[in-house]
Amino acid sequence: MSWKIGATRKIPAALAVLATLAAVLPAAAAEPERIGRNGDWSAFTLQRGGGKVCYMASSPTKAEGDYTTRGEIFALVTNDPKSGIRGEVSIVTGYTYRSDSQVTVQIGGATFDMFTSGDRAWTQGPEEDEPLVQAMIRGSDMVVKGVSSRGTLTTDTYSLSGFTATKKLIDQACP
Repeated sequence: MSWKIGATRKIPAALAVLATLAAVLPAAAAEPERIGRNGDWSAFTLQRGGGKVCYMASSPTKAEGDYTTRGEIFALVTNDPKSGIRGEVSIVTGYTYRSDSQVTVQIGGATFDMFTSGDRAWTQGPEEDEPLVQAMIRGSDMVVKGVSSRGTLTTDTYSLSGFTATKKLIDQACP
């Protein structure tokens, strides 16, 4: 199955990001507040653990794979000054990844590997996040490939339009 995500999917996607974050954040966390949108990326802030967390999110412009159902899909970049996190890249894929699998991210000629856990993928740490974020700033699109627990290969293409301006928003809000 291959499908394109139109503009009407952007608002539900943003709401799903909020729901996803609400599910993993403590119950005392405040509701996220949208602080801006540029191109295909939206920026949000929320209060958590006595500090402010900022993140940006986008859904893919194209999602491909031989599947019948799939949950919401997002790329996220998070700044959490209280935890010392700045520019943490993660992927929420809408299905459970195959155990011990890796996700491959391609931007231009650069390739990055991410580890998986459940329905999420991350780099190994800040030393890998920074080059990935720099590639996202310079790139025009990002292709993310992963394998589900059922063995289905998926290929998600994200537009990087608006990435740089939106990253500046979260960097200003959560320095």
